[in-house]
Amino acid sequence: MANQSRQLGLAAAVAVVTGESIALGIFLTPAAMAKSLGSPMLLGLIWLGMAFMAMCGALCYSELAIRFPESGGEYVYLREGYGEQLAFLYGWMSSIVMYPGVAAALAVGAAPYLAQVLPLSPQAVSIAPFVILGLFCGINLLGTRLSGAIMSFANMLKLAVLFSLVGWAVVSGHAHIYNLLPLTPRRPGSDAIVPAIAGGIISAFFSFGGWWEASKIAGEVRNPRRNLPLAFLGGVAIVTAVYLLISAAFLSVLPIEQLTSNTAFVAQFGGVLFGSAGARVLSICVLLCVCGGIAALTMAAPRVCYAMAQSGAFFPAFGKLHPRLGTPINAILLQTALSLGVLLLGAFDRVLAYIIFSAVVFLALTATTLFRTKEPVRGWWFPMAPILFIACCAVIALLILMHDPLPALAGVGIVLCGIPLRRFLMPRPAVVPLTSERG
Repeated sequence: MANQSRQLGLAAAVAVVTGESIALGIFLTPAAMAKSLGSPMLLGLIWLGMAFMAMCGALCYSELAIRFPESGGEYVYLREGYGEQLAFLYGWMSSIVMYPGVAAALAVGAAPYLAQVLPLSPQAVSIAPFVILGLFCGINLLGTRLSGAIMSFANMLKLAVLFSLVGWAVVSGHAHIYNLLPLTPRRPGSDAIVPAIAGGIISAFFSFGGWWEASKIAGEVRNPRRNLPLAFLGGVAIVTAVYLLISAAFLSVLPIEQLTSNTAFVAQFGGVLFGSAGARVLSICVLLCVCGGIAALTMAAPRVCYAMAQSGAFFPAFGKLHPRLGTPINAILLQTALSLGVLLLGAFDRVLAYIIFSAVVFLALTATTLFRTKEPVRGWWFPMAPILFIACCAVIALLILMHDPLPALAGVGIVLCGIPLRRFLMPRPAVVPLTSERG
């Protein structure tokens, strides 16, 4: 593995954890879940259940990041645990297929809110996603230290705005505790209980999704033994607090009975808190959340492609660092080009629908590598944390299969396409062993 200078501190690592977990969904998912579940208590329990799953996963990823403090995340862990072929399938799925789709989806989601803030023509709105992706690509090309500082600032500002939003709802007198009551009984018009809970669990998983991305920049984080566990566990705790507080603020300002749709909710909530300026104020909040998410994604995702190339599993050009800036410049350009390609095809929604099932399976497989390490794991949480995390992943994968099996199975087919691709790229695999730092 080529040497990377460790230029990122704890703030940047936490920003990656919170950046992707708190993005566009923060303003849409809680409202949709509340309307479907019809009970503030049920909504809170699902958030807490997802936080428990994420904490179990964070303990697993913290241990793996300490043992293998190199950039690449799951690709590195799966390679050490199961060998190059399974790791390559993950790298192909995530770096070449999934992350370009996620980046495109975030950029497209930001465009309508940008039009609420700036006087943009319809043509300008249509090209805004391309500009957004190009901007963050440029920032990441300028250097790890600079891009990390910008990402940290964007995500700290985002958290400050979200907590201030909750505070303003209380101080302004628009939040009323009786809007949350009764906590337990379900409101009229709620969905059937079993589909509502199943849909709520899947939505909550999507909302929390991304906390694991800090593992991908582990090779560039200073003092990884200290900072990476703090980033994972502290980041998940912050994400949990944000979703619980924002959900409580939403429902204390707008009772469940008044919720119409998740898209109209942003305008409803902003109108109550800020009057005629509400739509614009909330649009700025949404843009901050989305930009923080894109900043974290565009920093973390190229490190998978970089790690693949470093191990000899991908074209060598993508495993090179810029001699002066220290960034994997070719990997960043490839990720951006793929994201722009997904935008041009308008296929980001299909990409995400197809790949999410496989992504959950790879999360569970990553946790199982703790049972395959040469040196046994010694921690108060082992083996219960990985067992519980794997079980939760299995439940979510089953729910996704039950909800819509065809896209999930199509996604498995897309992942398996990586087998002939690997044979094309590596007719005679030669993997460079990774020097691990044992915990």
